[in-house]
Amino acid sequence: MDNFLVNLEKYAELVVKIGVNLTKGQDLMIESPMECLDLTRLIVKKAYEAGANYVQVNWQDDFLTRARLETAHDDALYYYPVWYTDMLERFVENGGALLNIKVPDPDLYAGIDPGVISRASKAMATARSKYQKYVRTSTFSWCLIKAPTTAWASKVYADLPEEERMDAMWDAIFRFNRVYENDPVSAWRAHIEQLKRVRKVLNDKQYAALQYRAAGTDLRVELPDGHIWLGGDKANASGIRFVANMPTEEVFTMPKRTGVNGTVTSTMPLNVNGALVDKFSFKFEDGKVVDYKAEVGHEHLTRLLEMDEGARYLGEVALVPYDSPISNLKRIFYNTGIDENASCHLALGSCYPINMKDGASLSNEELKVRGGNTSLIHVDFMIGTADLEIDGVLQDGSLEPIFRQGNWALAF
Repeated sequence: MDNFLVNLEKYAELVVKIGVNLTKGQDLMIESPMECLDLTRLIVKKAYEAGANYVQVNWQDDFLTRARLETAHDDALYYYPVWYTDMLERFVENGGALLNIKVPDPDLYAGIDPGVISRASKAMATARSKYQKYVRTSTFSWCLIKAPTTAWASKVYADLPEEERMDAMWDAIFRFNRVYENDPVSAWRAHIEQLKRVRKVLNDKQYAALQYRAAGTDLRVELPDGHIWLGGDKANASGIRFVANMPTEEVFTMPKRTGVNGTVTSTMPLNVNGALVDKFSFKFEDGKVVDYKAEVGHEHLTRLLEMDEGARYLGEVALVPYDSPISNLKRIFYNTGIDENASCHLALGSCYPINMKDGASLSNEELKVRGGNTSLIHVDFMIGTADLEIDGVLQDGSLEPIFRQGNWALAF
C-alpha cells in the first residue's frame, strides 16, 4: 500500500488529538491486541509528544481469552479480579484517558458453550459496573478505535486473496477515518461541527416519539422529557472534548424505558461477546422484549436478554443516514463500532445518562423514574436500510418526516 507508514502515523496522531484529545500532564492507558504493535508504538510516541505523563499499554491476545473459557474450572468463570477494577476506577478518578483498539475476532468463541460465555461476561460486567458508570456519564475521556488483525480481515474480506486482505482492511479504516485527507485533524473537526448542527435541530424539535417503518419493522419509540441528542464529540467532567468512537457518523439519544412498542428486524449480524447472532427480530410491549427470533445464535441472544432485568429494554436510539462513508463501502465489518456507524441502530440495555438533562447526577433509581434504563449490558444492533422511513411525533401529536429512503429528510 502506497504511503502506508505516512498514513499510519497520521492515524496515530488523529486518535491522540481528536479521539482522546490528550492534554499535557495526563496519563493514557491503551488496550491493544498484540497484532497491533506498530500502530500502538506510534500512538505511544504521539501521546508523549502531546505531553502525556505516562502511557500504560495493556496487551491483549485472543488465544489467551479463548483459553480461559475452554479450560478454566467453573468457579473461575464467576470470578473477575477486584484489583483490576480498583485500578480502572483509580485511573479514571486521577484524570486518565483510555484508548481501546477494539477488534474482537467475530468467530473467537465458535464452539464454546454459550452458558460459559454468559457467566464470564456477567462476572466482568458486574465487577466493572462502577467503571462503566464513569464511561456512560463521560466522567473521563475514552475512545474506541479499530485496526486490522488477520482473523478479522479474513472474515470481512474473505472474497479477496489472503495476501490482499490486510491491505484492504487498512484502506477501509483509513478511508472512513478521513486519514486520506490532506489534514485529517481539520477534516474531523469539520465533521464534528456537522454532527453538532444535526443534533441541534433534533434537540430543538424535542420529539415526543419516533415511528419506524421498513421491511419487518413497525416500531414506535417514545422519548422521555428532557432528552438530549448527542453525536460527534462530548465533554468529560473536566470540560475536555473527546470522540468516544472512531469512526462516528451517528447522533443518538435515550428512549423512554416503557415507551417502546411494535416489532423491529435486524439488518446486520451482531457480534455478542465473540459469538455471532444474525437474522433476528424483537417484539416490544411497553418497552420490554416479549418475543424474539434469531436464525443464527438464538441461544447467545437468549443469554444476552437474560443478563439482568434491564437487558430486555432499550437504552439508546441512534440515527445514521444510509448514504454514509461506511455504508457506501457495501461491506459488513462484523464489528459493532463500525457497523453501527453504517446504519440506524438501537441498543439493548443501559442508557447513557448524559442523554438526559442533569442525567449524570442521577442515581439508577432516579434515572428509571425519569424514563432511562439501567443494565449491566449495552449492546447495539443495526436496523437501517435503504427503504427505512422514520417520522418524528411532535408534542402536539403531528408527524413530520425525519428519514425517507434511508436518509435524512430534515435540513441542517
